Amino acid sequence: MEKILNIIEAMAHEKNISFDNAIEAFKEAVINTAKRLDCQDCIYEVIVERDTQKYSIFKVVTVVKDSDPKAKSEPQKYITINEAKEYDEDIEEGDQIRTEFHLEDFGRTAASNLFRELEYHIQRRIEQDLFEKYKAKVGSIMIGTVSRVDSNENTYVEIGELKGILSQRNRIKGEKFKTGDTIKALLRYVSIDPKYGLHLELTRTSPKMLEELMKREVPEIQDGSVEIISSARIPGERAKVALKTDRADIDPIGAAVGQKGVRINAVSKELCNENIDCIEYSSIPEIYVTRALSPAVVQSVKIENNNTSEQKAIVSITADQKAKAIGKSGINIRLASMLTKYQIELKEVEGVVERTPNQTQSEEKSHDISALENLFK
Repeated sequence: MEKILNIIEAMAHEKNISFDNAIEAFKEAVINTAKRLDCQDCIYEVIVERDTQKYSIFKVVTVVKDSDPKAKSEPQKYITINEAKEYDEDIEEGDQIRTEFHLEDFGRTAASNLFRELEYHIQRRIEQDLFEKYKAKVGSIMIGTVSRVDSNENTYVEIGELKGILSQRNRIKGEKFKTGDTIKALLRYVSIDPKYGLHLELTRTSPKMLEELMKREVPEIQDGSVEIISSARIPGERAKVALKTDRADIDPIGAAVGQKGVRINAVSKELCNENIDCIEYSSIPEIYVTRALSPAVVQSVKIENNNTSEQKAIVSITADQKAKAIGKSGINIRLASMLTKYQIELKEVEGVVERTPNQTQSEEKSHDISALENLFK
């Protein structure tokens, strides 16, 4: 086994792991082999000399009192002071004696056990390196190729050295993939499963997926000029994104939408034509809630703090705007609530929002200025 370190170096190169990691795997393999061949409960140490390409194994024995029964019951782990004095006159209780242990004495059995252990520990190091590599990428978008779709509609995606799983619940409703398709998905987390081994869990339904796609499409978001404060999605149907900028020369909504909607349309297309509303964030809750409920025109907003984790926003709105505020199947008010983190309660008030024949829906205006009253109380 004198050339074992050369073999380890070759394995490290072949498996694409560092030589240091390979050496640590080798030490663990040697210790486990020694325990299997000699004493399972004993302590062993391995010293590797890289300059000489040699290694040494030492068995560690603890010095105990002459009267200690452990010296008789476990002679491989403990030695009495009297016996230890033969090695060193100055030895004391609690000291440790290291004696060299030779795997070569066990012949082919030692060699076969060592290489089996080494293979196992090298594989564990490879998995650990991969785990750390992909753990750092959690929350980012991965691109992979569909390898198969099982009977439960789970989609298996080849991503680099690993396989990702996009389950049915993490897929946008109505989406279907086939073998060979290239897809984008957000890395939700990395896990080690007894059945699948090291694998990646992917999702296309998370609000973070929308945010990451917008970062890719909008340079101002990527460089930090425009910040995404919050986002909310009902996957495949509609989403709302709150944007903010501290620069007076940048319009956050215009930057996100792009010329003729080219940027936001690219994101929407990737998400099965999901309708995406971009709103400008405000640190004033009343204004933030008002914007989140667009395209409905709100009369006033009152924030209630009940000293609970869930804050409430009571929104006064006219009858003709109530349906817009709620949205189809309640989608607009649900998204606004998720976006702002306020429980939104609608309160119907008298009046109508007037619109002249030349005004579009987005230009609807009310003569009622009570929407601003709460700001000055």
